[in-house]
Amino acid sequence: MTEISSLNALTLENLTSRDGIKWSHPAPGVIPAWIADMDFPVAAAVRDALARRAHGDLGYPAWDERHDAGPLALAFAERMESRYGWRPDPEHVRSFTDINQALQVILHVATRPGDEVAVHVPAYPPFLETCKEMGRPALPIPMEPAGDSWGFDAEALAVRLAEGRCRVLLLVNPQNPTGRVFTREELTGLAELAERHDLLVISDEIHADLVHTPGEHIPFATLLPERTVTLTSATKAFNLGGVRCSVAHTGAPALREALAAQPTHLYGMANVFGVEATVAAWRHGDDWLAEARTVLDRNRHLIAERLPDGVGYRIPDATYLAWLDLSGLGLAEEPAAFLEREAKVMLSPGPLFGPGGEGFARLNFATSGPVLSEILDRVTRAVKTSS
Repeated sequence: MTEISSLNALTLENLTSRDGIKWSHPAPGVIPAWIADMDFPVAAAVRDALARRAHGDLGYPAWDERHDAGPLALAFAERMESRYGWRPDPEHVRSFTDINQALQVILHVATRPGDEVAVHVPAYPPFLETCKEMGRPALPIPMEPAGDSWGFDAEALAVRLAEGRCRVLLLVNPQNPTGRVFTREELTGLAELAERHDLLVISDEIHADLVHTPGEHIPFATLLPERTVTLTSATKAFNLGGVRCSVAHTGAPALREALAAQPTHLYGMANVFGVEATVAAWRHGDDWLAEARTVLDRNRHLIAERLPDGVGYRIPDATYLAWLDLSGLGLAEEPAAFLEREAKVMLSPGPLFGPGGEGFARLNFATSGPVLSEILDRVTRAVKTSS
């Protein structure tokens, strides 16, 4: 059986025995399509690397106490060059447990309470929570329907930035939850605004390896290197959320100095299994990734074909997340709650994603064709019954 055959052979019987949060959290009989974990088995290259480490040396690694986690920084730099034509300096890479930790550390050392953080909305919920918890108010950049995709009003953003309270542009590209991949023209415009208003740009590019053809991912650091912090990880593209390993490339010299001034062990570092899994994925996992992307590409179009009337959907440029507009159904309750009760399908509620989320829900389609078909069948029956 090829990798792609195994990815598409998953059944509900296979999946309901899993003990991760995605499958263990919902009530019995409910199919989870909420949290951004794939259902796919991990790439053989990653499993083999973890097995070798487990049967080998579990003492302190050779890169112990190095902020770049040694091979992690090199693997990141190689991957950026081979896939995107950008050769970042490995010396400017720091390891973190995950993207959320990296964001909070950077905001802590580079901003002050009250500083605004511009971010496209709807947005990844933990980022909005971070802004609230840390007292860095979010300055929303609304994503708006634009034909069969999504866009935003750069002129309106320029007016808000001119007020002078914003210190950070938190860019998520590809964007979560819409799946939009920003164009070079859009990114160049954002770079000009960041330069004009003296903004630090924190660019979360964790979904970059999941850009669908013919889309193109452009690392923001190629446009504005000395103002940009690039955050990424193998966890989304290679289904490794539990390994807790991410990187931050700090192009901004002042930020590097601020991080270097922090106590050595205050923020910890990536663990040896996380580094092993990430390096193996980035260096040896691309055959698996290509097959996973084939399944995801088919699934994003299957949703467009199978959704019932009244549910809006713009096929995402990237990711395995479908941002569904259920506002036209006239439901008397929050759509995700309705679908969990009536369709026995668990989606992520739109309001969690902040402004622009009302009436929406996010569906994770990183599963097999048969399981996705069952999800869509259930959604269709529930919608038709409610009308």
